[in-house]
Amino acid sequence: MNMKLSFFDRLAGGSSASDAFDSFDEELPTATIPVRKGEREHAIEGVHRPAPLDDDVSSAGEGQLPVDVHQTANEIIVRAFVAGVRPDELNISISRDMVEIEGSRMERGQIAGPDYFTRELFWGSFSRTIMLPQEVDVDAATAGAKDGLLTIVLPKLDKKRQTKLRVKAG
Repeated sequence: MNMKLSFFDRLAGGSSASDAFDSFDEELPTATIPVRKGEREHAIEGVHRPAPLDDDVSSAGEGQLPVDVHQTANEIIVRAFVAGVRPDELNISISRDMVEIEGSRMERGQIAGPDYFTRELFWGSFSRTIMLPQEVDVDAATAGAKDGLLTIVLPKLDKKRQTKLRVKAG
């Protein structure tokens, strides 16, 4: 009896080199996925309206602020979008090896939950702690915000720099 080896057996080397078996003899059955009538029409129109969210979005907890961190030869630069946040609502703490950004974005007007069609913006408090890849000069650091983009410039400490101290006689 001549048995055909499965695809996996042939792949694993279970067939002899004399077998000229390059294609599948058996066709696998194709499965169709049933689509409900409403979903098909919805997909064709390309219209998607998510259900309105709960009124109390802030109860979900504290948000995490997305950031970009890059370096130049002399500085580490941290950038974050803080659109809708006033400078007095931001708190930035810097140590030699870490930056912490905290703040809150408050919704200025009250809109009822059922009046929303889409609600994706984050409202409430947020924070982010960034471990720095190199020590920075805390005293020379600067921060500024323009067009909703927070930029923190952190000068790197030069560990190779040396200074000579004179001993005072006393």
